[in-house]
Amino acid sequence: MSSTQAALKAAVIMPSDETVEAAAIVEKFLVASMVPDPETAARYVAEPLKLTFTGGRKFTHPRQSTAFNSKRYKWVKKAMERSDVVPGRGETIVYNIGTLYGEWPDGTAFEGNRYVDRFVVREGKIMQMDVWNDSAERLLTRKGIEA
Repeated sequence: MSSTQAALKAAVIMPSDETVEAAAIVEKFLVASMVPDPETAARYVAEPLKLTFTGGRKFTHPRQSTAFNSKRYKWVKKAMERSDVVPGRGETIVYNIGTLYGEWPDGTAFEGNRYVDRFVVREGKIMQMDVWNDSAERLLTRKGIEA
């Protein structure tokens, strides 16, 4: 085995019970967030949480993102398609991917709004969450703006 192959083999971290648990924590957090029940969702996060929402909005608690969503949507839910789990040293990265569906504030229904949520999980708690979705693109389209 060459030194490069040995270095690569040493760098590979295999999935473990910790990575399986991280994915389960993320799913429980997302389910509580969709109710919405930010206090239950908060059970799964470290304090302070580093949460970056669409548009670079920074939050430190699930109640803040719930309040933000209540202005952006009449209601919103996630159709979770999958979670991709990346084991690391001392942390697990979980990407939850799917689509949003719900109603805009004016009551117009929507579905198929793609999202990716990226989580950093350490010691059984979500430390960081980054959120991306197509809501802004959809709002531009609704206003007849093609950019």
